[in-house]
Amino acid sequence: MKYKAVIFDLDGVICFTDEYHYQAWKILADELDIPFDRTINERLRGVSRMDSLEIILEKYTGPELSAGEKEKLATKKNDIYRKSLENMSPSDLTDEVRETLNSLRDKGLKLAIGSSSKNTRFILKQIGLEDFFDAISDGTNITRSKPDPEVFLKAAEFVDEKPVDCLVIEDAEAGIDAAVAGGFDGAGIGSAAGYKKATYRLDSFKDILKYI
Repeated sequence: MKYKAVIFDLDGVICFTDEYHYQAWKILADELDIPFDRTINERLRGVSRMDSLEIILEKYTGPELSAGEKEKLATKKNDIYRKSLENMSPSDLTDEVRETLNSLRDKGLKLAIGSSSKNTRFILKQIGLEDFFDAISDGTNITRSKPDPEVFLKAAEFVDEKPVDCLVIEDAEAGIDAAVAGGFDGAGIGSAAGYKKATYRLDSFKDILKYI
């Protein structure tokens, strides 16, 4: 096989929590009287919580916020978001994703998560994949968010493989940029499927099997 490991982003790849994120950010933005819509929300894909907050605050016109106040705002958003995630269950994992993951495992590939989310392990538990992956690199062990490659480099390190031997699966352009910056091949799915920097275009999750 061409690769020894596959590293997956979580949101928008393994499962979909975009709407939960959007609604949580929308509640916060409305409270701060900041214009926020789905177009702005697209800029937050693959971006860390604090960096996402800074993007939203670009249109903030209120009193200057201290670092501590910003941290409280980010925490408030996450509390709203995390509460909504309690509604997730194994039914949020599609048959296609489950069957493809099992096929990749059967082929002997190492499987890892590379996500900027600090809620990664909670989400995986909710959808029944808590103990499925060989390694998890997420927002709890990185200091720089995508398009910095740190999250993927750590994932490769955790499975003891070189970037050249790993395929990254991403739905965000920032994630593909991170893969390229780290020396990985990147397969784009969803909104990243047509991104020019993606090594492969995935029209469906099971298309991963064509390229490994």
